[in-house]
Amino acid sequence: MAEEKTIQEHEIGLSAEDIAKEFKEHSVAEFFKKNMQMLGLTGKIKTLTTIIHEYVTNSLDACEEAKILPDIEVQIKELGEEYYEITVKDNGPGLTKETVGKALGKLLAGTKFHRMMQMRGQQGIGAAGCTMLSQITTGKATSVITGTSKGKPFSAEITIDPKKNEPKLDNISELDKEFHGTIIRAKFKGVKYVNSEQAPMEYLRRTAVANPHAQITLIEPSGQKIIFKRTLKEVPARPVEMKPHPRGVAIDDLITLAKYSDTRKVSSFLKNSFDRVGDKALEELAKGISFDMNKDPRQLGWDEAEEIIKQFKKITFIAPRTDGLIPVGEERIQKSLQSIVNPEFLNVVTRKPSVYSGGFPFQIEVGIAYGGDAGRVAEANEEGVSQRKIEIMRFANRAPLLFDTGGCAITKAVQSIDWKRYGMKDFENAPLTIFVNLISVHIPYTSAGKQAISDEDEIMEELRLALMDTGRRIYTFIGRQRRLAEKEAKRKMFYKYATEVAYAVSELTGKTKKDIEQKLHSIVLKHLKLEEQKEKEMDQKSEMSEEEIEKEYEKRKAREKKDSEKKQKKKGISGGDE
Repeated sequence: MAEEKTIQEHEIGLSAEDIAKEFKEHSVAEFFKKNMQMLGLTGKIKTLTTIIHEYVTNSLDACEEAKILPDIEVQIKELGEEYYEITVKDNGPGLTKETVGKALGKLLAGTKFHRMMQMRGQQGIGAAGCTMLSQITTGKATSVITGTSKGKPFSAEITIDPKKNEPKLDNISELDKEFHGTIIRAKFKGVKYVNSEQAPMEYLRRTAVANPHAQITLIEPSGQKIIFKRTLKEVPARPVEMKPHPRGVAIDDLITLAKYSDTRKVSSFLKNSFDRVGDKALEELAKGISFDMNKDPRQLGWDEAEEIIKQFKKITFIAPRTDGLIPVGEERIQKSLQSIVNPEFLNVVTRKPSVYSGGFPFQIEVGIAYGGDAGRVAEANEEGVSQRKIEIMRFANRAPLLFDTGGCAITKAVQSIDWKRYGMKDFENAPLTIFVNLISVHIPYTSAGKQAISDEDEIMEELRLALMDTGRRIYTFIGRQRRLAEKEAKRKMFYKYATEVAYAVSELTGKTKKDIEQKLHSIVLKHLKLEEQKEKEMDQKSEMSEEEIEKEYEKRKAREKKDSEKKQKKKGISGGDE
């Protein structure tokens, strides 16, 4: 009978009151504990590289904010099979007793998420996620030693209470020695150290490329020490906090900002909360809205916010401020790529700042290196000669992106370019290194793992324009190299036959062979110089300004749109016939 009753209850189902008993709240730490892959902590190799990435980016950000030339040491010790101890030491400003627990033991806590400021980290998840991973794979706490410019350095052990998303500090003790910076030591199981294109070694190599002011040391499990020496002794300018630009802001963003504004008028709120909104812009805005600009911004309704956004799109605003965006710099990228890949041709392009959805300013840097040691070494061919393939170095705020390549806007932009137009018939097998760095106060990552950039329309457009610009310049170089080779072949051929012709003419005319040969050589040289002059004129004509490149891009977009509409129309007619 009891069994029959249970079956009947199962068939009837639970009531709303029964379901309500199971309703529980969960902390963000509990969520990520069950979804560690969302933090990029999945796969044995990827997890180890991601751990290094989280610690190193935090060290670089901290050093730069404190105007300290970063000196970072990463040590990886093998403790057993797929069991490693990671130690990362920096010379940064250190952490206080009040912040060390939150920085390393509380998810979504930190100095970055709430500020519109260009930094490598964003969410305040990474380092705390590593602490949790260490805890759930080894049962051990993460050790930290830190010292600031004030007070004595101290050591502590940190764990996380996932239920509460709160840090727990044990064995706190002050140290009787001088130390300025932070040392983090944690143990992890289920990870693996290898030398590959997605391993810690390659991650740190690329970090050194984009951060020539940093000195980074790696001590591998074998004990081998690799030092990436700094090539510049200047700390990059400290980026300033920025306001969202009105060109890309959404209605919900506007209402949310207005709700928490301290100002009493909509006009004051807009002027204080957004970049490039001055008196002139406010005058234009007032002409196109139906409500009083003296209204309390906290009383702003959806329809009124929508009016403001529509009017924003009609106003020509000044481009976003540039002092909040700190690019690596063309000269620095050139020096880094020159020292690492030693190419035959090198060109760097920096686009003007732009804005993507949400009002976030961003900027694109692209470096292209061809020949020499550019590209990545592939398998040797049948003759035993090593082949080189294209290498795409992706960066976001100077931090390398090694994983989720296919889903990244940078990869998609590179693949969208018709490289044959730029002299590269076999693009995939070209000795080519493409360096792309996206800088912004907010990088639109596709996940909390921060390994791929979302393909926002505005970002894709700027990426394509920068790549097309570098493509045109490399086309000029490749064409020039081809013409030089052809000219040298012509010169050798002319000189070869000049000797024979001089001999024959000498026999016929009785004049000395040497004089005839010298005259023939001078004719050849004159002819080659004329060809060289024509080539220079052609190169000058082929050089395009930034405005011309953008016009060409707009024309191409219009053609692609027209072709797409034709295909859709044709498809519609075809479907109707069926």
